Amino acid sequence: MPRTLSYLFTRLAQVAAQLPRFPQALSLVWTAARRWTIAWAALLVAQGLAPVATVYLTRPLVDSVLAAMRSGRNFRPALINAALMAAVLLATEALRSLGTWVRTAQGELVRCHIAELVQRKSAAVDLGFYETPEFFDHLHRARGEATSVPLTLIENLGSLAQNGITLVAMAGVLTMFGFWLPLALFASTLPALYVVLRYAVRQHEWWVRATTDERRSAYYDWVLTSRENAAEIRLFGLAPYFHALSRELRNRLAGERIALARGESMAELGAGSAALGISGLSLLWMGARAVRGQASPGDLALFYQAFQQGLGLMRILLGSVAQIYRSGLFLEGLFEFLNLQPLIAEAAVPAPMPDRLRSGIHFRHVAFHYPGSASLALDDFSLDVPAGTMIAIVGENGAGKSTLTKLLCRFYDPDSGSIELDDCNLRDLALDELRQRISVLFQEPAHYAATVSGNIAPARQAPLAFVMKQHFQPLPHGHGSECVTEPRASASGTDMVARLETAQAIQDAARAAGADTIAAKLPLGYDHPLGRWFEEGAELSVGEWQRIALARAFFRQSPVLVLDEPTSAMDPWAEAAWLARFRALARGRTAILITHRFTTARIADRIAVMAGGRIVEQGTHEELLACGGRYADGWKAQNPL
Repeated sequence: MPRTLSYLFTRLAQVAAQLPRFPQALSLVWTAARRWTIAWAALLVAQGLAPVATVYLTRPLVDSVLAAMRSGRNFRPALINAALMAAVLLATEALRSLGTWVRTAQGELVRCHIAELVQRKSAAVDLGFYETPEFFDHLHRARGEATSVPLTLIENLGSLAQNGITLVAMAGVLTMFGFWLPLALFASTLPALYVVLRYAVRQHEWWVRATTDERRSAYYDWVLTSRENAAEIRLFGLAPYFHALSRELRNRLAGERIALARGESMAELGAGSAALGISGLSLLWMGARAVRGQASPGDLALFYQAFQQGLGLMRILLGSVAQIYRSGLFLEGLFEFLNLQPLIAEAAVPAPMPDRLRSGIHFRHVAFHYPGSASLALDDFSLDVPAGTMIAIVGENGAGKSTLTKLLCRFYDPDSGSIELDDCNLRDLALDELRQRISVLFQEPAHYAATVSGNIAPARQAPLAFVMKQHFQPLPHGHGSECVTEPRASASGTDMVARLETAQAIQDAARAAGADTIAAKLPLGYDHPLGRWFEEGAELSVGEWQRIALARAFFRQSPVLVLDEPTSAMDPWAEAAWLARFRALARGRTAILITHRFTTARIADRIAVMAGGRIVEQGTHEELLACGGRYADGWKAQNPL
């Protein structure tokens, strides 16, 4: 018994230690659903008092009914008490229904708000966070509980307040029969408190421990169900292998959950038996008083209701305490995620961004390694890209070429050395302004489930759902759909001009990238949805997706243009046509062209050859061929004739 009490006091102290997180959770709920939270608080008080009114009306109702039955007349008091009881019960039911509506509305708004916070934090943290498994564990836990735990906490705090009000009133009722009865009521719930706190801790410890396995199970599910893997899974007969891995992991996780549930159920059975024993003894004592004439039938009914409701309320309250404790443990993971701070620091007083480059881009003795990697991706890397010129960077896989793009965009900062625009260190520039001046075609560009226009200019176009509603309106009487070319909503002249200018810029960017032919063959042209995520979407080839991404890079009229393998997925005819006009398209911009294809590199003003994270050769195409070094060897390998 002393060990049990010691455990209880320890856990209750830990519950108190979680209290500082509760204001944060309440703040989230208040921000998301202020009016609904006020309504919820008012309902708590009303719902807390309603059961007390029911119990208080029990004694006069029973006594008035018995008096009327004995006398055979004067039924009016019984009818009045019955009407009052019916009114209270009806009000209780109305409050319950109203509470369900309020909690649902509150819950939906809270879920939306917290999901947005998690999405914003995921988009705000540095790219380096995505290099570590720990970040994905944090993200998995935040996403898994973010939309439910704060609401669970609020519901349990509400339950604690509502049932606490009722319990205090019930204790007052029981005190009329004996001051020791509330103490007996509390003692009957101690075993249940021990059980719920113990298993709340066990469940949280298991949840943290199983996070990686839960993510691995989700990964196996993605491998087996995603479109990206479907062809290889079938060709190489990998489905049985991944099915076996997934099944073994699922079964083990399910077995651990079942074992936890079994242990908790058995412990709850023991705790419930102890509570029933104390409850039974209390009822026997009250029954003996009634037999001796020390209590009326109304007193007995009142006592039974008060004690049974008090017993149920105590268990609900203690369950709420345990859930609050569990929510506090889970909130720790959510707030740890939301409190992640970017490592790429903004300058306290950003330097003015150059309106146009004058001297160019300068990498000065840059060294860099990725988080979690011991090897250097760049080692004493130095390169000058004069303003208004194009430089091509070639080299073997792993030479560090794509790393330059990430550093130039300040997704990472160098370990040492500096990167400068003109004579201004990137660290001294405002991050958003810097990134607005750079347009990049990444080696693995994103494919958005949007229209052609929405992929070229994502932030300037309506969401796909709006476009689908606009263009695919159902015909009456089930005759399919019609293509609506006119917008449904009217627009001001200024908006219409801006929309036309954007549409023209999108088409110009598409022509520059050779993506105009893709739009031309689709039924809705630039308004046709892409990808297989949603209805009516058209899937593109790898090369076509690359040209769409290239158009996205061209759409942003930025002074710095970085293209990472821009022709890797193009066929020779498309590549030749694109190279023929690219020089004109890049005129006036400072361009960095990262490529494995020497035929692509030769259009640049200068070519830099990378190896081992540094520049080993640099010059024009003709100069490098004359040197007979790495570039010359690579050229001969790609052009043996």
